[in-house]
Amino acid sequence: MAESHVPVLEMLWEAHDPHRTLGGRFGFDDERAASRWVADTLAEHWGTRVDSCERIVMSAGNALAWIGTPSGRMLAKWSVVPWRFSRLAEVARLTRWLDGRGLPVSAPVPTRDGRLQAEVDGVSMGLQRVIEGDLLDTADPGQVRAAGAVLARLQDALAAYPDADRIPALAAASEPLTERVTGWLDTSAEHLPAVAREALRRMVAGAPPGRLPRQLVHFDFRSANILCAGGEVTAVIDFEEAQHDHRLVELARAAILLGTRYHDWEPVPARVRLEFLAGYQAVRPLTPAETGWLDILLLWQAMAMVPPGADPTGWGPSALSQLPPPLAQYPL
Repeated sequence: MAESHVPVLEMLWEAHDPHRTLGGRFGFDDERAASRWVADTLAEHWGTRVDSCERIVMSAGNALAWIGTPSGRMLAKWSVVPWRFSRLAEVARLTRWLDGRGLPVSAPVPTRDGRLQAEVDGVSMGLQRVIEGDLLDTADPGQVRAAGAVLARLQDALAAYPDADRIPALAAASEPLTERVTGWLDTSAEHLPAVAREALRRMVAGAPPGRLPRQLVHFDFRSANILCAGGEVTAVIDFEEAQHDHRLVELARAAILLGTRYHDWEPVPARVRLEFLAGYQAVRPLTPAETGWLDILLLWQAMAMVPPGADPTGWGPSALSQLPPPLAQYPL
């Protein structure tokens, strides 16, 4: 790799100086040192020659490097957070399995000795090919419907994944949905109007009885993690938040957060949510019990996004618009 090439340094979402972050979190003197380390690591463990390192993007304890190789553009991603290493290895196995079943994911490239995630120099690194596409545009109804359909297919595949129990658990609640929603109302909704809280309580009290099944889900399905080209989804990326939950909870969460990206966190219009849900149900129609729960979960997830105090992007009005009329006109 040419020494004269200096990669661009960026932060994915944090408002920190990327040069200080590169040294403080990842231990590199500068971007040249980081790109040399990436090139040396890929040469040794993957047998891949790096011709250029275009940019390095950092978030929390993760870094991503876009590189040029003789076989095309690739993406090296590594973590310096040891407790996540086992999860990253299992996520790599999961992604390869999904790729083998025709799901649009970014499959890991194995090392020389067949590992999908390599632990080296105190970090855990994986390598993928760059998949062409732009982040999901929620102003494009075709892309939105395609995203809903892909989520349904992805959930079907995840429900069948034979090694789901090997994904290390995150701090996800396991109590019944009724208790989860009412518990949230009791502890985290004080800043919301009483009329909204009581409306959600009434909806939960009238919800269909019985437990909805839990399974492995992506749980971060939104524009930032969905690549599209034309009207097609080319890849669902970043399975690092994968966990066990109800697929309907993920559907509701995805519908509410669908338009969010790294720095842009705003709700989508109701028509976008409806388009997304229609795409999903075209592949997997909801059961009567799920239909009874969906409006409850959509309202819950929308209310959970409303911040205390200032609300510059309008999560409050968006959540209240989902209340049954005439409550939807209640001011925040």
